[in-house]
Amino acid sequence: MNSNLQEVGDSAELETSPVSAEESQPAVEETPEVSSEVAAVEVVQDEHVPATEDTSTNGETAAQSPDSDWLAQDTSGDPKALKRGTVLEGTITATSPTAVHVDIGQKTEGIIPGRELERMNRETLDILKPGAVVTVYVVNPHDHNGDIILSINRALEEIDWQRAEEYRQSQDVYESHVAGYNKGGLIVRFGRLRGFVPQSQISVDRRRLMVGETPEERYGKMVNEAIAVKVMEVDRARNRLILSERSASRESRESRKESLITRLQVGEVRTGRVVSLVDFGAFVDIGGAEGLVHLTELSWKHVTHPKEVLKVGQEVKVEVISVDPEAKRIGLSMKRQEADPWDTVAINFQVGQLVQGIVTKMTKFGAFVRLVDVPEIEGLVHISELSDQRVNHPREVLNEDETVTLRIIKMDISERRLGLSLKKVNSAEYLDMDWFAGGSG
Repeated sequence: MNSNLQEVGDSAELETSPVSAEESQPAVEETPEVSSEVAAVEVVQDEHVPATEDTSTNGETAAQSPDSDWLAQDTSGDPKALKRGTVLEGTITATSPTAVHVDIGQKTEGIIPGRELERMNRETLDILKPGAVVTVYVVNPHDHNGDIILSINRALEEIDWQRAEEYRQSQDVYESHVAGYNKGGLIVRFGRLRGFVPQSQISVDRRRLMVGETPEERYGKMVNEAIAVKVMEVDRARNRLILSERSASRESRESRKESLITRLQVGEVRTGRVVSLVDFGAFVDIGGAEGLVHLTELSWKHVTHPKEVLKVGQEVKVEVISVDPEAKRIGLSMKRQEADPWDTVAINFQVGQLVQGIVTKMTKFGAFVRLVDVPEIEGLVHISELSDQRVNHPREVLNEDETVTLRIIKMDISERRLGLSLKKVNSAEYLDMDWFAGGSG
């Protein structure tokens, strides 16, 4: 990286919490798209971050909560070995408009200088009273005047870094809001720190809403939206805090699914949205959990792939046909929300009737034919019903997509089977039926 790029990258850091917005891929999850986004983040200023009060995890400002962590956080170690960067507890002994004096167990009291006090809000200043116990960060153990310079803001940052590491180790979900964005992804507040959610770690649901060429078009509407993330990488030395919404949403979906499964009833009808298509069916989100509409449950018509009847994002009405709490599986059906074409067959057709059909598929044991009048229904012409002569394969008699006249020789509505015959079309056995039907067909 050349010097100009480095300067731009440096200028992107916050005053209170310079978190570099580099991307990193979670070691446990996927492989991938890191380097290009990291490079992009390093050289883009985070100008799309509103200047809002730094917040704690519950959304309140750290200063607004009198019992905040910084009032009772002890990470001091040996107070005699005071070093730059040490975080320790102290007791306020005196305050003035230009400085706050803190007893940290040294011969000399530490000082929080006026320039830091000027950046504090009124709620924070009201807490800084003599006798209050605070957590402070040692900026300089011995300045040119021999004073110990302390900072509360820097201590809060260090505490947030510790909390971030705890979240990384526990993999608990952290609730926050989108604070801004750059061309590589989203900026999310973690206390007073800024974490980075690379585009590859944004949840599938949110990524579906990303449209446009510019970062503003893709991410602008997401600012201030609630977001749940997991901490994937913490590197204090490099000011690097990488978050993943995708990992958190996966866990959240599982939790919602468990909850929904306990409430779902077979036969229940829900409106859902198609989230993905696979060879064997479609996954539909029915309100926090995904269920599978198997290929055979998509339509009464013959479907070879879900993309023939569905597209991702489409809203559909489905019926719950199975619930397996142990396997956490939900079976759904779309076709059961449509009129059952077998009802039409049961009412309008009978054994012996002549019908028109289109050959759809041929196998060694026979040919499948779709009824012209009820295209959702396919019947089977067994190889033994093709001709009075011996037939080795249906293609000797029929062609795919050919329209033929057939006779119904078997109807089993409960099993949804329809037997057809080509050789019996002109059979004397059905002469009387054909006469009364007016010779139709």
